[in-house]
Amino acid sequence: MSTGSELEELRREVRYLKDRQDILDCVNKQSRGHDRHDVELMTSVLHEDGIDEHGPVSNIGAAYGPWANEQHSMVFADHLHNITTHTCEIEGDVAHAESYVMGTMVGRDGKTLACMGGRYLDRLERREGVWKIALRRCTIEWAFTADASFLHSGAFKGFLKGTWDAGDLSYARPLLADTGAAVRW
Repeated sequence: MSTGSELEELRREVRYLKDRQDILDCVNKQSRGHDRHDVELMTSVLHEDGIDEHGPVSNIGAAYGPWANEQHSMVFADHLHNITTHTCEIEGDVAHAESYVMGTMVGRDGKTLACMGGRYLDRLERREGVWKIALRRCTIEWAFTADASFLHSGAFKGFLKGTWDAGDLSYARPLLADTGAAVRW
Protein backbone atom coordinates (compact mmCIF):
# COMPACT_ATOMS: atom_id res chain seq x y z
CA MET A 1 0.00 0.00 0.00
CA SER A 2 1.32 3.42 -0.99
CA THR A 3 1.75 6.18 1.52
CA GLY A 4 0.58 9.71 0.96
CA SER A 5 4.14 10.89 0.31
CA GLU A 6 4.70 8.14 -2.30
CA LEU A 7 1.52 9.15 -4.10
CA GLU A 8 2.56 12.79 -4.03
CA GLU A 9 5.97 11.87 -5.47
CA LEU A 10 4.27 9.87 -8.22
CA ARG A 11 2.03 12.85 -9.04
CA ARG A 12 5.11 15.12 -9.30
CA GLU A 13 6.82 12.65 -11.65
CA VAL A 14 3.73 12.38 -13.86
CA ARG A 15 3.40 16.19 -13.96
CA TYR A 16 7.08 16.52 -14.87
CA LEU A 17 6.74 13.99 -17.72
CA LYS A 18 3.62 15.75 -19.01
CA ASP A 19 5.40 19.12 -18.89
CA ARG A 20 8.36 17.71 -20.83
CA GLN A 21 6.05 16.26 -23.47
CA ASP A 22 4.10 19.51 -23.75
CA ILE A 23 7.37 21.42 -24.23
CA LEU A 24 8.62 19.00 -26.89
CA ASP A 25 5.23 19.19 -28.63
CA CYS A 26 5.54 22.99 -28.65
CA VAL A 27 9.00 22.84 -30.26
CA ASN A 28 7.84 20.26 -32.82
CA LYS A 29 4.68 22.22 -33.66
CA GLN A 30 6.78 25.26 -34.47
CA SER A 31 8.87 23.24 -36.94
CA ARG A 32 5.77 21.73 -38.54
CA GLY A 33 4.23 25.20 -38.87
CA HIS A 34 7.46 26.37 -40.48
CA ASP A 35 7.44 23.59 -43.07
CA ARG A 36 3.78 24.03 -43.96
CA HIS A 37 4.03 27.86 -43.91
CA ASP A 38 1.19 27.74 -41.37
CA VAL A 39 1.33 31.15 -39.69
CA GLU A 40 -1.41 30.24 -37.21
CA LEU A 41 0.47 27.13 -36.05
CA MET A 42 3.79 28.99 -35.83
CA THR A 43 2.16 31.79 -33.85
CA SER A 44 0.35 29.38 -31.52
CA VAL A 45 3.61 28.26 -29.90
CA LEU A 46 4.88 31.74 -29.07
CA HIS A 47 3.59 33.88 -26.24
CA GLU A 48 2.11 37.13 -27.53
CA ASP A 49 5.22 38.91 -26.24
CA GLY A 50 7.51 36.00 -27.14
CA ILE A 51 10.68 36.84 -29.04
CA ASP A 52 12.20 34.80 -31.84
CA GLU A 53 15.79 35.69 -32.80
CA HIS A 54 16.93 34.34 -36.16
CA GLY A 55 20.37 35.78 -36.90
CA PRO A 56 20.30 39.56 -36.85
CA VAL A 57 16.47 39.72 -36.85
CA SER A 58 14.18 39.44 -33.83
CA ASN A 59 10.41 39.24 -34.15
CA ILE A 60 7.80 39.47 -31.43
CA GLY A 61 4.82 37.10 -31.25
CA ALA A 62 2.60 37.07 -34.32
CA ALA A 63 5.16 38.97 -36.43
CA TYR A 64 7.41 35.91 -36.62
CA GLY A 65 5.31 33.65 -38.87
CA PRO A 66 4.77 36.05 -41.79
CA TRP A 67 8.41 37.17 -41.64
CA ALA A 68 9.74 33.58 -41.64
CA ASN A 69 7.48 32.56 -44.52
CA GLU A 70 8.57 35.55 -46.58
CA GLN A 71 12.26 34.89 -45.90
CA HIS A 72 11.99 31.20 -46.79
CA SER A 73 9.86 31.83 -49.90
CA MET A 74 12.39 34.29 -51.31
CA VAL A 75 15.15 31.68 -51.34
CA PHE A 76 13.63 28.19 -51.11
CA ALA A 77 11.06 26.11 -52.99
CA ASP A 78 10.71 23.61 -50.13
CA HIS A 79 12.19 22.91 -46.71
CA LEU A 80 12.07 20.53 -43.77
CA HIS A 81 13.13 21.34 -40.20
CA ASN A 82 13.97 18.23 -38.16
CA ILE A 83 14.24 18.35 -34.40
CA THR A 84 16.73 15.79 -33.14
CA THR A 85 18.43 15.94 -29.72
CA HIS A 86 16.23 17.73 -27.20
CA THR A 87 17.05 18.54 -23.59
CA CYS A 88 14.90 20.40 -21.12
CA GLU A 89 15.23 21.77 -17.60
CA ILE A 90 12.01 22.71 -15.82
CA GLU A 91 11.80 24.84 -12.73
CA GLY A 92 8.23 25.71 -11.82
CA ASP A 93 6.60 27.61 -14.68
CA VAL A 94 9.86 28.27 -16.55
CA ALA A 95 11.79 25.83 -18.70
CA HIS A 96 15.01 26.04 -20.68
CA ALA A 97 15.26 23.76 -23.69
CA GLU A 98 17.97 23.10 -26.23
CA SER A 99 16.79 21.42 -29.42
CA TYR A 100 19.12 20.45 -32.23
CA VAL A 101 17.65 21.23 -35.64
CA MET A 102 18.68 20.05 -39.07
CA GLY A 103 17.13 21.94 -41.92
CA THR A 104 17.14 20.89 -45.55
CA MET A 105 16.08 23.49 -48.06
CA VAL A 106 15.60 23.08 -51.81
CA GLY A 107 16.64 26.23 -53.65
CA ARG A 108 14.18 28.04 -55.87
CA ASP A 109 16.23 26.81 -58.84
CA GLY A 110 15.18 23.23 -57.96
CA LYS A 111 18.78 22.12 -58.41
CA THR A 112 20.42 23.10 -55.13
CA LEU A 113 19.87 21.62 -51.69
CA ALA A 114 21.09 23.57 -48.67
CA CYS A 115 21.62 21.54 -45.50
CA MET A 116 22.07 23.33 -42.20
CA GLY A 117 22.52 22.30 -38.60
CA GLY A 118 21.97 24.40 -35.54
CA ARG A 119 20.16 24.62 -32.26
CA TYR A 120 17.09 26.32 -30.87
CA LEU A 121 17.84 27.73 -27.42
CA ASP A 122 14.44 28.30 -25.85
CA ARG A 123 13.08 29.75 -22.65
CA LEU A 124 9.52 28.55 -22.32
CA GLU A 125 6.97 29.71 -19.79
CA ARG A 126 3.78 28.11 -18.62
CA ARG A 127 1.10 30.78 -18.54
CA GLU A 128 -2.52 29.95 -17.79
CA GLY A 129 -1.52 26.26 -17.82
CA VAL A 130 0.02 26.32 -21.34
CA TRP A 131 3.71 26.06 -22.26
CA LYS A 132 4.83 28.45 -25.00
CA ILE A 133 8.09 29.97 -26.16
CA ALA A 134 8.98 33.22 -24.40
CA LEU A 135 12.39 33.54 -26.07
CA ARG A 136 14.03 31.60 -28.90
CA ARG A 137 17.62 32.18 -29.98
CA CYS A 138 18.93 30.22 -32.97
CA THR A 139 22.42 29.04 -33.72
CA ILE A 140 23.91 27.83 -36.99
CA GLU A 141 26.67 25.26 -36.46
CA TRP A 142 27.29 24.01 -40.01
CA ALA A 143 25.94 24.25 -43.54
CA PHE A 144 26.65 22.89 -46.99
CA THR A 145 25.00 22.75 -50.39
CA ALA A 146 24.43 19.73 -52.59
CA ASP A 147 22.98 18.87 -55.97
CA ALA A 148 19.18 18.45 -55.74
CA SER A 149 18.51 17.88 -59.44
CA PHE A 150 17.84 14.19 -58.74
CA LEU A 151 14.43 15.28 -57.41
CA HIS A 152 13.44 16.03 -61.01
CA SER A 153 14.89 12.85 -62.53
CA GLY A 154 11.59 10.97 -62.57
CA ALA A 155 12.74 8.62 -59.81
CA PHE A 156 10.02 9.99 -57.51
CA LYS A 157 7.20 10.13 -60.07
CA GLY A 158 3.90 9.53 -58.29
CA PHE A 159 5.21 10.19 -54.76
CA LEU A 160 3.25 12.69 -52.68
CA LYS A 161 4.73 16.17 -52.50
CA GLY A 162 4.12 18.57 -49.64
CA THR A 163 2.48 21.96 -50.06
CA TRP A 164 2.78 25.20 -48.10
CA ASP A 165 -0.90 25.46 -47.22
CA ALA A 166 -3.79 23.67 -45.51
CA GLY A 167 -4.22 21.58 -48.67
CA ASP A 168 -1.21 19.52 -47.54
CA LEU A 169 -2.40 16.01 -46.71
CA SER A 170 -1.02 16.29 -43.16
CA TYR A 171 -4.11 18.42 -42.39
CA ALA A 172 -6.62 15.83 -43.67
CA ARG A 173 -8.86 14.40 -40.94
CA PRO A 174 -9.48 11.60 -41.25
CA LEU A 175 -6.55 10.72 -43.48
CA LEU A 176 -7.84 8.20 -45.99
CA ALA A 177 -6.31 6.50 -49.03
CA ASP A 178 -8.58 8.54 -51.29
CA THR A 179 -8.36 11.85 -49.38
CA GLY A 180 -8.64 14.75 -51.79
CA ALA A 181 -6.51 15.68 -54.73
CA ALA A 182 -2.89 15.30 -53.70
CA VAL A 183 0.10 17.07 -55.18
CA ARG A 184 2.54 14.54 -56.58
CA TRP A 185 5.95 14.55 -58.17
